[in-house]
Amino acid sequence: MTSFDGVEIAYREWGRRGGSPPVVLHHGFAVDAHTNFVAPGVVAALVEAQRWVVTVDARGHGASQKPRDPGRYGEATMARDLGLLLDLLDVDAVDLVGYSMGAVVAAILASQDHRVRRLVLSGVGAAMVELGGLDTRAMPPAEVAAVLLAEHSGTIAASPALAFRLLADAVGADRHALAAQVTAVHTDPIPLGRITAPTLVLHGVADHLAARPQVLAGAIPGAVRRPLPGDHLGVVRDPGFAPAIVDFLAG
Repeated sequence: MTSFDGVEIAYREWGRRGGSPPVVLHHGFAVDAHTNFVAPGVVAALVEAQRWVVTVDARGHGASQKPRDPGRYGEATMARDLGLLLDLLDVDAVDLVGYSMGAVVAAILASQDHRVRRLVLSGVGAAMVELGGLDTRAMPPAEVAAVLLAEHSGTIAASPALAFRLLADAVGADRHALAAQVTAVHTDPIPLGRITAPTLVLHGVADHLAARPQVLAGAIPGAVRRPLPGDHLGVVRDPGFAPAIVDFLAG
């Protein structure tokens, strides 16, 4: 898909169109749809439940185009990409699942697009309310960018952002593109009170980047919260993660 500014956005469809709205899955920072949703079994569980699934790789990630200009990034820009994807799919309603960065994208879209029928936000917490997105207090953008752009990983071995560098290297990500996204990270208030879709806040109990998820759930009308074992990178592999999504979207 060619987005509004010419950036090519990769997406993939799973299952078949049916009576239910499609489930659109948006991954987190540094990885792609395969890492967050295919490998942990989320896509397979949804297809088994007879759902039509659409996975998207955000700009700068996975199989999508990777400009290196920070002006081409930010979660609001990604939400615009996502809205255009819904146009392309030609659907009136979707169930939307976002993880970490993807949860910020999903919340932005759900606050302004009536097509979001049900919403799952995972890997995020109070920072969505207090900072307009990811928890930049726990992981400062300048630190993450410096770690991503360091010539040798050994020179930043003590950094709290090292896990993102190791993850980026493990999946073969373009670290310059990721640094551009970090520079443009969303910090404006998100009108969470405008979200009308039933919402699940799904979080790992050891996820320090999703601290105080009850604050996020309390900011979205009618939202419910479900804790699972795991930290920020591990909760997607918890045996309860995929079933929690399938069950909530079936409601």
